[in-house]
Amino acid sequence: MKRVVFFIFVFSLIFAAQAHAYDDHDFQIWNTDVEEMKINDKWKVSTEQEFRWGDNASQLFYQHYDMGAFYSFSKWLNVGGGYRHVLLKSKGKYLVENEPYIHVTLTGEIAGFKLESRNRFEYDHFDYQSDYGRYRNKMTMRFPWKFTALEIQPFVADEVFLCYTKSNAFNQNRFFAGLALTATKNIKGELYYMLQSYKSGETWFDANVFGTKLKIGF
Repeated sequence: MKRVVFFIFVFSLIFAAQAHAYDDHDFQIWNTDVEEMKINDKWKVSTEQEFRWGDNASQLFYQHYDMGAFYSFSKWLNVGGGYRHVLLKSKGKYLVENEPYIHVTLTGEIAGFKLESRNRFEYDHFDYQSDYGRYRNKMTMRFPWKFTALEIQPFVADEVFLCYTKSNAFNQNRFFAGLALTATKNIKGELYYMLQSYKSGETWFDANVFGTKLKIGF
C-alpha cells in the first residue's frame, strides 16, 4: 500500500509540472545549499546560499547569502533570526537588497504526518525602491513513509507572502511538492517542483521551478 501511495504521489508531482508547461510561463531552476553547526542542544547557527536561473533556466538572475542563529525552546518551538544579502539581476546589472529577519517555527505531528509552520518577519531594504516589511508563512507536511536506504520521504508545502507595509499585501504564493532524502547522518537533500505565483502591478504570473536543496550538518 505504501508503494502504491508513493507512486501516486510521484505521478502527481510529474503531472503538476506538465500541467503548466503549455502556458507561456517561465521554467526556472533553483539551487539552495545550507550549512548548519550545532553549538549545543539548544543553539545552532547556519549559512545559506541560493542561486536561481530563469528565462527557461538559461540565465542566472538571482543570488542570496544568508547567516542566522536559532534557539530551540522545546520540541515544538524554535525561534531565531539572521540577515540575508540578495543580488537580483535587472538590465544586465545586479541590484542589492538587504533582509534582516526573525523566525518563529512551530512543529507538531498528527497520525505520523509531521507538520511545520514557519513564520518569518523581515524588513526589506533596497537602494533602488522604497523599503517594506514582509510576513511569510510556510506550512509544510511530511508524509509518514520513508523508502530505500536513503529514507526518501514525500512532502508538500505552501508559502504565502504578505507585505504588511503595502495596501496590496498578498502578492506571492509558492506551492511545493517534493521528496526529501538522507544520504548520511549529516548530509540531507531535497528535490521538488514549485509553482510560484506572483503579482506584478495588477497581473498575476506563474513560474514553474525545479529545485534542489543540500543541507550539511556539523
